[in-house]
Amino acid sequence: MSSGRVRRVVIAVVFLAALPFLAAAGGGNGGQSDEARAEHQRIIDFWTAERVAQAVPRDFYLNPSTGRFAPARKPAPPGPGTGVVSGSSWNGGGAIDGASGKVLFEMGGSYWICSATVITDSASDRSLILTAAHCVYDETESGMPEGFATNWMFIPDYDAAPAPLTTSGSFCSSTLYGCWTAEAMVVGEGYAYAGGFNDTAVVHDFAVVAVGEGGKNETLLEDVLGIDEQPLLFNSVAANRLVYAFGYPAEKKWLGSDLIYCRGPVGFDPLTDGATYRLSSCALNGGSSGGPWLVGFNEGSGSGTVMSVNSYSYRGITAMHGPILNADTGSVYDTALGASGGTIAPDVP
Repeated sequence: MSSGRVRRVVIAVVFLAALPFLAAAGGGNGGQSDEARAEHQRIIDFWTAERVAQAVPRDFYLNPSTGRFAPARKPAPPGPGTGVVSGSSWNGGGAIDGASGKVLFEMGGSYWICSATVITDSASDRSLILTAAHCVYDETESGMPEGFATNWMFIPDYDAAPAPLTTSGSFCSSTLYGCWTAEAMVVGEGYAYAGGFNDTAVVHDFAVVAVGEGGKNETLLEDVLGIDEQPLLFNSVAANRLVYAFGYPAEKKWLGSDLIYCRGPVGFDPLTDGATYRLSSCALNGGSSGGPWLVGFNEGSGSGTVMSVNSYSYRGITAMHGPILNADTGSVYDTALGASGGTIAPDVP
């Protein structure tokens, strides 16, 4: 358990009846109920190779001339800089390989892809995954239960064995470890009530998803991966700290089957008055949303402390941006430790 964990009592809005995709609570000794296993298998079966092939990135860029966010469909060119990595395949191995993964989900009648990472938790019956809120909740629903994604699924270490989309068998069984499905999804009220992907939403673009037993052997994520999960930092990082960003970009030269990373000094986005981070010269594109940013990252062990996620880009600016994890993130995290169903966690006063 990270020493930076925020402890508090939260009162959360929970949507249950409208979310048939969410599994029932597990039984004793960390096991899952028959209903939970059946729901997990339903989602696994839902993601046929044909549906996976139809999934597209749910990423956003902001056009400074119009002030409006729109789906990101164009990768930024690589930028210069000694020691800066604008986008390269991660071949260093270590904890980040297993902890990072690809996400598939359904929202608004379409199939989407994002990225995510396993994070430190103290729960014995679930594992927690950090991603972007727009990879979990449709911000246009403005606090409605219908806003939560369905058929949400996480595939860790996907680039170790990308499943061929021509397979006649199970997509998940073709991956290295298999897949884990959502039992609970938590976003903050700052995102859920933003009224769209806007200046308010980007500040709160983080979400935590709880998954139960899954994979090929009905196992918790941390048990099958055999790694220490990654702790979260609920405070702002100082400018110019060296930061690593990871994700599964799926546009142009990247096909969504390789873990790609950026490395460089972190800054703050002047167009949000410094309310979000900026990682300049980072060319990650669509599909990388929700992938982790780490500070204090050790390339040898592949370990560090998670301090943001890939959130949005600007048209014409070579940079990736992410939210500052803070006490509101702590509220989302704490809620996910015991939540079931789609949950909107309160912001901290």
